[in-house]
Order: sequence, then structure tokens, then C-alpha cells
Amino acid sequence: MSTPSPCGLSLSVVVPFYNEQDNVGPLAAELHAALAGREYELIFVDDGSTDDTVARIPQGPGMRILRFEENAGQSAAMLAGIRAAEGEVIVLMDGDRQNDPADIPLLLEALDAETDLVCGYRRERRDSVSKRLSSRIANAVRNAVIGDGIRDTGCTLKAMRRECRDALTPFRGMHRFIPALIGNAGYRIREVGVSHRPRTAGVSKYGVGNRALRATLDMLGVWWLGRRQVHYRLK
Repeated sequence: MSTPSPCGLSLSVVVPFYNEQDNVGPLAAELHAALAGREYELIFVDDGSTDDTVARIPQGPGMRILRFEENAGQSAAMLAGIRAAEGEVIVLMDGDRQNDPADIPLLLEALDAETDLVCGYRRERRDSVSKRLSSRIANAVRNAVIGDGIRDTGCTLKAMRRECRDALTPFRGMHRFIPALIGNAGYRIREVGVSHRPRTAGVSKYGVGNRALRATLDMLGVWWLGRRQVHYRLK
């Protein structure tokens, strides 16, 4: 059972951005179109961009902007948006427009009475061969160590009940382990196939070299947290 939002809002969409000046406007328009007829807020988190990203965010009802003084990383931006969200359901997605806002209703439909977190998995990756290969290896290793059963943890598109955010432990790299952290807390997880679009503007901030070692250390930390998880029920 979802905890009611204190302001009665039903949906929050959290999108972190870092130097995505050519994507932020079109993505906002796509989100408004995909969520037409729903009660929602958009929380755009600027992770210390040095271009015109903030200036190009369309102003209007339902739009909230969080700005970092300096670049703090995707996990920090995502966590700030999650903590600021006022909706009963929180949707997460990337700001590079490779996630399709039209898939959000699919996730919301899958968030039924038996599910607390819905994770999208990319049916057809629109990335380079090296990026797809590194992601496949990373997912296999993570599943072998942590056992979260998620086939595509690199897909940011997710929908979760408001109370799931209490399970998130703040650390750099947290965004890669959201399903494991939430699953370790006893919440129920489901996966849904979503589309994946090629990047048409901006540049990727990630590569094999800048995340392999850190992701491995993070994975071992999450494994340790899972083994030391505290569970109890009040009588």
C-alpha cells in the first residue's frame, strides 16, 4: 500500500541533467505530452552544468528546478530529486532523451498491488558495440555477486512507490544499485521492456574506463549491505 502524498500529488518525474542544453527543452515537451491528463510534477535537477542547460528549461506549472553549485554526479542529482519529490509514485529517467517518456504509462500500469518498484529494461540497445558489451558483462557480474535478478541495471527508467526511497543509501554510484537496495529492504520488484533511442544531441558522460573500478567497489559495498540488512516486525 502506497503512503499518501502529503500534498495529494500522484506522480513525480525526476530527471538529472549535466550539460544537456539541446535535450532539456525537447524532453520537457515530450514529458508533458506523455503525461497529459495526469496530475504530476517534473523535477529537473541540474548537476552543475556549465552550458545553457538551466536557461533552456521551460518554465511553467508543475516544473521544479533544483540546481547544484557544482557537479556532484548522477547519484547525487537523482537522490536530491527523489528526496524533493512530492508524488505518491516517483519516476526516474535520464536527461539524454534515450529513455522514451511514452514508456512511462507502461511502468505505471505495471506498478500494481503486488509491485513496489518497476524497472525498465532496454529491449533494443541503441549504443555502440563496446558499450553494449561492457554493460552485458557488468550486469552478469553484478547478478552473480548481488543476485538482484535485474537484467539491465543501466536502464535509468524506473517507477517506484514513494516509501521505497527510504531504502536508498546515499553514496557515489548509488543510481546503479537502486533495485538491489530496494529489493534488500523487502520491496517487490518487476521488470518491463522499454524502448531505447539513439543519442541525437550532447555527449555521453560514461565509458568503461571511468566506471569499471568504481562500479566494482560499489558492488562489493552493496553486497556487504545486503548481507548485513536488518529486518524486523513489530508485534
